[in-house]
Amino acid sequence: MESNRHLVTFTHDEWSALAKNAPLPLTHTDVRHLKALGDPIDLAEADAIYRPLSALLQMYAQEIGDLHRKTSDFLGLREQRTPFVIGIAGSVAVGKSTTARLLQELLRRWPYTPRVDLVTTDGFLYPNAVLEERGLMNRKGFPESYDHAALLDFLRRVKSGEDRVEVPRYDHVIYDIVPGQHQVVAHPDILILEGLNVLQPPLLAAGGRPGAGKLTGSRARLTPTDPAFYTGNLTAVSDFFDVSIYVDASPEDLETWYLSRIFKLRDVAFHLPGAYFHQFADMPDAELRDRSLEIWNAINLPNLLENIQPTRERADIMLCKGADHRVQRIHLRKL
Repeated sequence: MESNRHLVTFTHDEWSALAKNAPLPLTHTDVRHLKALGDPIDLAEADAIYRPLSALLQMYAQEIGDLHRKTSDFLGLREQRTPFVIGIAGSVAVGKSTTARLLQELLRRWPYTPRVDLVTTDGFLYPNAVLEERGLMNRKGFPESYDHAALLDFLRRVKSGEDRVEVPRYDHVIYDIVPGQHQVVAHPDILILEGLNVLQPPLLAAGGRPGAGKLTGSRARLTPTDPAFYTGNLTAVSDFFDVSIYVDASPEDLETWYLSRIFKLRDVAFHLPGAYFHQFADMPDAELRDRSLEIWNAINLPNLLENIQPTRERADIMLCKGADHRVQRIHLRKL
């Protein structure tokens, strides 16, 4: 175990030695069902990485719950405990979805946190029709392609203790929001929010952030020291997190995993009725690889380098993966 300023670093073996008495009520079949397409995680990796992580997160949730109760007693309030919110960020193809689903299943087995909801920020993407109207279809997944105000409103309502909050449903086959369909979040013990950009700081109204727009007229002379330089809302999604996780990997490995996933999707999802990428279904291997690399280099890699990877230092916990898709190191921010 290493200590480097504000971080404590564990190797795979050091981390797996933790929480040996924590339960792992998952089977090989459970892990196969929970992992995302192309993610080679197995029961041994779930045991080594996610069992200790779930134990740590459950401890955090219980301590925050106790603090909420003591604070309410001190202030003379009679409010019920609000959900403990975990944010999970990382690139396309890094394995965020698998991490989120494994943690959901493990955390809901603890007696203190039986109700665990998982929401992805895909539901807060603008519909394709809106993206096309705004010329943003080729920037889908970039910060400006999300309804940031709706996402913040969702988190405010969850953290305020509302009993029922709806989230638009996104379908990866049709590559769009499904009109009239919603996921309902009903006051869980824990909410896991997973997405590319959940650790983004508030967007500036000018100067440097893709799609943030430009100040005009007299406001164009403003500097970052002036509050009016900003969009007017300095609230970040991560302001609502009790703990945040970043799943990290090298751009080279991510490209390899992305290509592998595309080929698997061709055999599974691209043939389904209504599939947005149906034109890829019968594409020869060489052509599919070239087209996928074009998409990676034009969209996913720039988004990673410009928007996603720079936010990893904001995470409380960083899971660093090697070329085999397994976690090699775990960084924890010191409390």
